[in-house]
Amino acid sequence: MTIDIANETDVDVELDEIHDCARYAMDAMFVHPNVELSIRIIDEAAMETLHVQWMDLPGPTDVMSFPMDELTPGSEREPSQEGMLGDIVLCPSVAAAQAAAAGHDTMEELLLLTVHGVLHLLGYDHAEPDERVEMFELQRTILLTYLASRGRSTEAGTIRIAPPSGRE
Repeated sequence: MTIDIANETDVDVELDEIHDCARYAMDAMFVHPNVELSIRIIDEAAMETLHVQWMDLPGPTDVMSFPMDELTPGSEREPSQEGMLGDIVLCPSVAAAQAAAAGHDTMEELLLLTVHGVLHLLGYDHAEPDERVEMFELQRTILLTYLASRGRSTEAGTIRIAPPSGRE
């Protein structure tokens, strides 16, 4: 897997941790080892521009995903197809505000958003109630098992698993 990460902000972000979390999520979804992913970390002004341009919604958001080759998850017996998974764009200042409101640290929020972005790139959505349940249960499982594999706390209630109401 090729994961390209670019921090285009002045915010100090643990890029290796985001990289490892994205790889973990893609492995959990049996994404082909030759898939490419790009992650950009941008400021609120740049995120607002993307949010208006692509979603026709005002203000910055926390994460946006731009799928490329419309890849879907694989299985243990057959990984996904090769190709370009797409781009995930993260906004650490929005993530920091959400983390503070939820009572956990910004890095945990960025990891949550990374998993969320990977799932969107693989075709998951949460527009409908049944889709929401499926996506957020999967997101929760991947994030908590990733954190446990890193020796981080996975106590219930420590990490907000669903996005704040009205966001996306």
